[in-house]
Amino acid sequence: MGNWGRAALAGLAVLAITTGANAADLYTPVKAPVTPVVEQSPWMIRLRALAVLPNDSGHVNNVPFSDLSYSNSVVPELDISYFFTKNIAAELILGVTPHNIYGQGSLAGTNVGRVWLLPPTLMLQYHFTDFGPFKPYVGAGINYTMFFNQDAKDVYAVDVKNTLGWALQAGFDYMIDKHWGVNIDVKKLFLEPDFTVTTAPGALPLAGTANLNPWLIGAGVTYRF
Repeated sequence: MGNWGRAALAGLAVLAITTGANAADLYTPVKAPVTPVVEQSPWMIRLRALAVLPNDSGHVNNVPFSDLSYSNSVVPELDISYFFTKNIAAELILGVTPHNIYGQGSLAGTNVGRVWLLPPTLMLQYHFTDFGPFKPYVGAGINYTMFFNQDAKDVYAVDVKNTLGWALQAGFDYMIDKHWGVNIDVKKLFLEPDFTVTTAPGALPLAGTANLNPWLIGAGVTYRF
């Protein structure tokens, strides 16, 4: 091959390399679309059917062998939770519940009266997150119970005092999807309000303590925003 042939081949090789480099420079890789990460809301609500089961204990001061008992109640309950982290949450529990008060022991056969309770309770909870859709939790908190619509029966007047107490809690959510779930919850309130009863107009009131300390057992639905 002559010098002209070799020169022509070299020129073609340079042209091919240059064309390939320019084509590579013009190519822009197509990036896969990025799926946005949607953070879950920190808010959760639950609606439960709640059984309120007071402890049957109490006394009237200076009345020997006096005792008290209380009716159970089943009521709706709403609670609102806020998650500070995936594990730590605060829960505010709201509901009202009616109870009858009966005399026992030396007061047996006495229907003292009927009262309504508004016991808002604020819990600090730890949620376990290593069990898939099964999400157990424990909690502890504070309760302030207000008594209203106090209706005396076999006595002239009854006045149960508002009181502060403590609360413990355990339960779980089972999440059906990212929003909806079912809930089982058990709480113990340490609640021992003082009260007075007046047996007749003009009589001096008698003081005592109602050792309610109820168990609260609930079941319902969960919604996570």
